Amino acid sequence: MNHTNTQDEAQKKAKPIAPKVKELIANTKSIILATVDAEGNPNSSYAPFVQVENTFYILVSFMARHTKNLAEGRKTSIMFIEDESATKQIYARERLTIEATASQIERDSETWNTVVTHLKETHGKVVDVIAEMKDFILIALQPTKGSYVNGFGSAYFVDENLEIMEHRNDVNHQPK
Repeated sequence: MNHTNTQDEAQKKAKPIAPKVKELIANTKSIILATVDAEGNPNSSYAPFVQVENTFYILVSFMARHTKNLAEGRKTSIMFIEDESATKQIYARERLTIEATASQIERDSETWNTVVTHLKETHGKVVDVIAEMKDFILIALQPTKGSYVNGFGSAYFVDENLEIMEHRNDVNHQPK
């Protein structure tokens, strides 16, 4: 086995530590959303979020296309991504992509009140205003699985608890 293969094998076995995933989430104020409508048309957007335990919550308006898609329980994907201005290599930005199930939280329920309080603490007084608007709803995004990438050839499956499971690909990038 040559030296390059040994390095490749070592990289696949060396999982990133779980706090790196949690650090990426902690350093992010909004998530990128990918949803689909009833006809399967894609929509990408973003929303400020908070994480309570292992669930992500967003307070979103029905004036946005993604809200209807989420309220109707369609599949969604959310992404946390390293800031462009902070990355050393634009092609290899650190990112966490999660498939999630969406469910609407009942207004004025215990969960609603707890999460809206967290949203206010994180995103400020604007939450007081939008939480009172009837077109805004609270959506819970429960992770089911995903992937974490932190460089070229460094991609890992993550589970519903956002824990690194295994290297995502046994085939490295190939030269031309």
